[in-house]
Amino acid sequence: MACQERKKKRKIVLASGVFDLLHLGHVKYLEEAKRAGGRNAELIVIVARDSTVEKRKDKKPIVSENQRRALVESLKVVDEALLGYETFDIGKVVERIKPDVIAVGHDQDSMEQTVKNYVKEKGLKIKVVKIGKFGEDELDSSSKIKQKIIEHFKR
Repeated sequence: MACQERKKKRKIVLASGVFDLLHLGHVKYLEEAKRAGGRNAELIVIVARDSTVEKRKDKKPIVSENQRRALVESLKVVDEALLGYETFDIGKVVERIKPDVIAVGHDQDSMEQTVKNYVKEKGLKIKVVKIGKFGEDELDSSSKIKQKIIEHFKR
């Protein structure tokens, strides 16, 4: 019974993203997201579908959705990684995961607003946290990595 009670108190943190060309910024974001849930939190990550990325960013990801999901799930900070729905629906995700905390990245302003609006509208007791940016590193985004590859091969 004590084990079951302890498991009940474990907070679930939901994080999401594309995670194309996985880099240190992604890892730091996920570490901070899990930390936002407190001790023994469980981190569940939704990895965006290829079709969602194409619609939202107007370009296809380099790495396929199944590989991106598997890479994210292989990180020791992540307890489970799932592919998102083909059609973006924050309600379906929240109903499925039942998170205590939803973490959004420093560059996810519209996602943060969508989540906050949904939580408020439904009267849910879900904490929404925005994870800050981690310093300025030369390769702290997938776009910068792609650009560096292009520049490197122009030589």
